[in-house]
Amino acid sequence: MYDLSLGCVAAAALLLLIQTASAAPPAPPAPAPPLLSLQGRGGLLGDVTNGVATLVTDVLPSSISDVLDKLLGATPTTSPPTSGAELQSRLSSIWNQDNASADFYGNVQRQIEANILPTNLLTAGSQALVAPVAEEDSTSNVNPRSPSQTIYPKKDSTDAPYSAEEAQLRAAIHIPASFTYGEKQPVIFVPGTGTYGGEAFGSNLRKLLTGTDYADPVWLNVPGALLGDAQVNAEYVAYAINYVSGVSGGRNVSVISWSQGGLDTQWAFTFWPSTRGVVSNFLPVSPDFHGTIFAYAICLSDPLQGPEGRPNFNPCDPSVIQQEYTSNLVSALRARGGADAYVPTTSFYSGVYDEIVEPQQGTGASAYIGDARGVGAANIEVQSVCPPTTPGGSFYGHANMMAHPLTAALVVDALTHAGPGDVSRIDLARVCADYIAPGLTVFDAVATAGQIVNAATRLLAYQPKMTYEPSLMAYAA
Repeated sequence: MYDLSLGCVAAAALLLLIQTASAAPPAPPAPAPPLLSLQGRGGLLGDVTNGVATLVTDVLPSSISDVLDKLLGATPTTSPPTSGAELQSRLSSIWNQDNASADFYGNVQRQIEANILPTNLLTAGSQALVAPVAEEDSTSNVNPRSPSQTIYPKKDSTDAPYSAEEAQLRAAIHIPASFTYGEKQPVIFVPGTGTYGGEAFGSNLRKLLTGTDYADPVWLNVPGALLGDAQVNAEYVAYAINYVSGVSGGRNVSVISWSQGGLDTQWAFTFWPSTRGVVSNFLPVSPDFHGTIFAYAICLSDPLQGPEGRPNFNPCDPSVIQQEYTSNLVSALRARGGADAYVPTTSFYSGVYDEIVEPQQGTGASAYIGDARGVGAANIEVQSVCPPTTPGGSFYGHANMMAHPLTAALVVDALTHAGPGDVSRIDLARVCADYIAPGLTVFDAVATAGQIVNAATRLLAYQPKMTYEPSLMAYAA
């Protein structure tokens, strides 16, 4: 049994977090010890986490392998959805807090049974559950071209140092044979936690942009599916931005991310300033710039402080601990200016209901990004743009935001205009009338929503796990 019934707790958390989101960012965290602190927001989550702790007590005796076995042993009990309306209805019945508990892995199992699956489903027979499944997800790509100027070990003296070798960083960039090296605008896709770039975007935005005259997709396949140290994951983003621009005649690139990919990209902009001048647009989908209060549940952990004031984190993936709402990493990003856009940014998120990232409502959303630098920032909570009576204003989760018609329309708008996406240039009546972006099939939308299944499986299977947050790099401490 691994029930995490967080419904009431989550609702209270969201109200409290939204009310306090406008508060000044916290002071930079102490560099040592590299442990999470529940006081990182002035005790903001105290009442919330106390409530969660009482609800997850029954979970702790269950081993991670037991939960993984349940997911790997689950099988569909029905045929796949045949329409966008049916897909959204099934997802809502599984994940909506009004109808089901926030039992994350139990809900993933129910999603498997509902036949909402990715194209390449991970199985117990996989060579390695965390390893890439398809060639387009390879982390060993051969990219022999050299950029037009030196970008490693630093492109600019203000850039942070890399901890990964250049060969590793370059091999993670998947450049398809169709890439024109600057004849069209390069677009770099950065995936989310537990996924690789090929699988995450192949059934949604990458499919829509492939073959157009305004976008030339490449994508990142970070070793370990972004489950390792998020600071290292961000190195792959920083390097890819400068490398792809450098082999494309110095042409600016745009970045489209999902989930942690947004956090990693913003970290790259913050600590590798050389990246900012070669990015025309940043288009994060379901990002968690401010972390998530659900990290404890995903880690099957007790958020109460243990001995010496330390949180009781069960062994968990490093980047998931770093994405906790009060983590040192999130606090450091905010303290160094990462809560505001560095380049024209259009952030897409669902207020009803992101099963991974909360809070995700209004200006208190984790995805919300400020514009203190005046570069242009658009925050698109889809249910605030599309009326709730329309398909586009209905229930959308963390993954199927990538197939949302408004996301697709504003991505195209941003790529074809200066600055962020602008809803005034969109035919909202037409866009909001669809469940799925034009050009995508129901099969595509199902595969997109199914990314949660593979991500959850890898979250459990990844090794090594940690009980404390990785230390901040010297440049960020």
